[in-house]
Amino acid sequence: MTKRFTATAAVLAILAGCASAADAPKVGDEAKDFELAALGGEKITLSKLTASGPVVLVVLRGYPGYQCPLCTKQVGELTGKADEFKRAGAQVVLVYPGPADKLKEHAGEFVKGKDYPAHFTLVLDPDYTFTNAYGLRWDAKNETAYPSTFVLDARRKVTFATVSKMHGGRAKAEEVLKAIPAK
Repeated sequence: MTKRFTATAAVLAILAGCASAADAPKVGDEAKDFELAALGGEKITLSKLTASGPVVLVVLRGYPGYQCPLCTKQVGELTGKADEFKRAGAQVVLVYPGPADKLKEHAGEFVKGKDYPAHFTLVLDPDYTFTNAYGLRWDAKNETAYPSTFVLDARRKVTFATVSKMHGGRAKAEEVLKAIPAK
């Protein structure tokens, strides 16, 4: 009986460790560094961006079989406040996750006809590498990632976090702007 209890406890401890490794970042956590390619191919590294000021990290749904209208609306709201994000010294990084096959093509469709300010960057997350590392993979039929928004300071500390377990419930531009650390 003791051996079974010990084995069960060991399995539970291992599972608990796995669960915590895959949890989404929370306020006060240090965001994991990453390097992803922007749509144009240039490499974007989180630690390099945060070294020059705060970063707003927005995880979109990518392409779950269509261009998500709520993602489009959220990005439109954020770009509508682009001047305010710039005055706050914030870089805005939009993460577009999905299977590597056709990801760049789908991301190109998402931005087609839109003119993003220089301090807004769309990066690709092929095969959900970033999404999994951040514990944001929505692994269900026709899903990709939980829509999420994080504000990170110069040390990559999370000062604001919203993770939606549904299509809506996304952070509004005004609340994100209020969460950006003062210069």
